[in-house]
Amino acid sequence: MSDLAHEAEAAGLQVAWEDADGRQHRVADTVVRAILDTLDTRTDGDAFVTGDIGTAIRTTSSPGAARLTIDGGETRDVVIAADGTIPAIDEPGYHRLETRDGLVTLAIAPRRCVAPPAGHGWGPAVQIPALRGSRPSPFGDLGALAEAARDFAAAGADALAISPTHALFPADAARFSPYAPSSRLYHHALLADPALAGIDGAGEAGGALIDWTQTWPHRLTRLREAFDRAPDAMRADFATARAAHPEWEEHARFDALHGHFFAQRRACGWQDWPADYHDPAAPAVARFVADHSETVAFHAFQQWLADASLAQAQAAARAAGMQIGLIADLAVGMDAGGSHAWSRRGDLLTGLSIGAPPDPLGPQGQNWGITALSPFALRRTGFDGFIRTVRASLRHAGGLRIDHALGLKRLWVIPEGGAASDGAYLAMPFDDLLRLLALESHRAGAIVIGEDLGTVPPGFRDTMAERGMLGMRVLPFERDEDGFTPARDWDAAAVAMTGTHDTATLAGWWTGRDITWNHKLRRGGDDEPADRLRRVGEKAALWRTYREAGVAEGPPPQDADAAIDAAIAFTRQAPCPLTIVPVEDLVGIAEQPNLPGTTDEHPNWRRRLPDTTAGMLARPEVARRTALLSAETPA
Repeated sequence: MSDLAHEAEAAGLQVAWEDADGRQHRVADTVVRAILDTLDTRTDGDAFVTGDIGTAIRTTSSPGAARLTIDGGETRDVVIAADGTIPAIDEPGYHRLETRDGLVTLAIAPRRCVAPPAGHGWGPAVQIPALRGSRPSPFGDLGALAEAARDFAAAGADALAISPTHALFPADAARFSPYAPSSRLYHHALLADPALAGIDGAGEAGGALIDWTQTWPHRLTRLREAFDRAPDAMRADFATARAAHPEWEEHARFDALHGHFFAQRRACGWQDWPADYHDPAAPAVARFVADHSETVAFHAFQQWLADASLAQAQAAARAAGMQIGLIADLAVGMDAGGSHAWSRRGDLLTGLSIGAPPDPLGPQGQNWGITALSPFALRRTGFDGFIRTVRASLRHAGGLRIDHALGLKRLWVIPEGGAASDGAYLAMPFDDLLRLLALESHRAGAIVIGEDLGTVPPGFRDTMAERGMLGMRVLPFERDEDGFTPARDWDAAAVAMTGTHDTATLAGWWTGRDITWNHKLRRGGDDEPADRLRRVGEKAALWRTYREAGVAEGPPPQDADAAIDAAIAFTRQAPCPLTIVPVEDLVGIAEQPNLPGTTDEHPNWRRRLPDTTAGMLARPEVARRTALLSAETPA
């Protein structure tokens, strides 16, 4: 083994990898060297240890007497054995172990995440900006989400899976992707329910596509007007909340600075600001905050509104009868120029972006243009960034979907400026992260779902299942050598889904709308007729599977309506505890919310739904599909 390979192995960087088809690939030495030169591999001690309840805990502390303080305050005397272990702890929580070497935090987790409610529940998946509420608005907000929760609960839903609500960049309307946030620790403030700020009318209802460059600044202006004229009672409530959440201040300062320098010099991220402002503790930052105190307060005010709006939506879901309520979505990373990177720079894989190697979803590989938490920094900081992130997402939710859950085990990291295919896998502290997810799941009483699609490492799904993290079984991907897999044979340790925001909708797949887009954007081969002929064969095979499952009869239909009904009834047969159906599939919409690998070529994250939730649920075809999902015995 070469010195470079030894260095890579020590850092957890894989110099070879296997693709979805089982082919072996080797990472170029130049790529390995570039990644290693970027990594800060310091870990600085072992003052944080994870473990499982009922199992002896191994530490690196010196043997001898120690004092254990259980999460909640109870203290016990324990003895650290010669091999560094202490007796099992039966209580989950964050415990403190005082040893002769210093203080160690013990994160002791239940063996499994919270289980879904008994039965066979279902829920829609929605993109929040796509929603239309009873009050006209140019994009969906958390007020419309609360309405949707009540409406879907009345239709029998137990859960409502939502798009990420992470903080974006209020000053820059062009950065509206929910999966490239400024920070996952805070909220996308412009999604706040305008009514909570005393705004009676949020604007025109808008058309089929959101024009973020127009609607975003208008909403920001309306919120600032509401803040400036807020009545005394509202200001008093805000002041109380602000005092209780000092963590809002750093983010509010970032948003104020970003707005200032974006207006002044179109500065995209903190790296583009004058150097005096790169450090949050710098005197220049303190002077700016003092000189712009009302602007900083306004951005904290937005966090208060967004937090209250999410709380309102989850409360509405539970009060209306949903057993789970909102299922939050945790993006895999964040923008390297954003709030998290400015205020907690040491947390991140600075100089590296993350993505995916070539796979069926992205034949050229994917560079998502974001960075992520560093495995070395996680160990240095007692996993603080990860714990805070999970808690922020679960604060007002009954469940959490982890985007690209494969990143809990390994991340495809790409040197700055490199092609998506010129990356390598970097190992993550998988067991530690799973324990922390199980612990936070129980603290919040929330289920956890992991997006386990793409190039899945061997044994990954088995480990997920052992930890009680639900996987995702998505209809178009459930195939074997004989064709489509019967839904009754799908993995029970998962949620069953007809699709995701990244896949063709049921109507789009059946009518070949995805093929149209692929050839329009030159994303596939050159032979569109061959692709359409291949789809005819796929449709015949899928329809045959539907017939064998008893949810269809006769030949494959030309239109998508009957195919959608059959797909939903078929997916409902899966032994999974929860079925999630994108609202686009319930309504029969041909266009998908996002086309992976595109930016401006496709209107990603801009599509609106055709009606209010109540209006859509009143449609005969939608009512028929929700009845299929709510039936006690799946078809």
